[in-house]
Amino acid sequence: QVQLVESGGGLVQAGGSLRLSCAASGRTSSNYDMGWFRQAPGKGREFVSTISRAGINTYYADSVKGRFTISRDNAKNTVYLQMNSLKPEDTAVYYCAADYCANRGGCALKVRSVDYEYWGQGTQVTVSS
Repeated sequence: QVQLVESGGGLVQAGGSLRLSCAASGRTSSNYDMGWFRQAPGKGREFVSTISRAGINTYYADSVKGRFTISRDNAKNTVYLQMNSLKPEDTAVYYCAADYCANRGGCALKVRSVDYEYWGQGTQVTVSS
């Protein structure tokens, strides 16, 4: 079992920045690829970004590329999502997720929510215009 707890959400004006954190506990989080997803009211859960277990590989949705940066500190069992140049359409509940990767050389990064085994409770991000 892996427990994930997100933090760092809040209300920010358009053009502003926020940094989300996801603290992992339980099984060794460095064995997991980590992802961020978001869900806006009335919409499905949307992929945002993912990072490999060692932090070497990352991947972003086109909608956030160049504005968001994912990173991780395995010594602290924490994954981050730095969000810059925020837009009103970024408003959503942001979720952290973990996907087990047994291969020390890395696994194919996943963009589908169904491929992630563990989820946090989410943190609200609201961007005002």
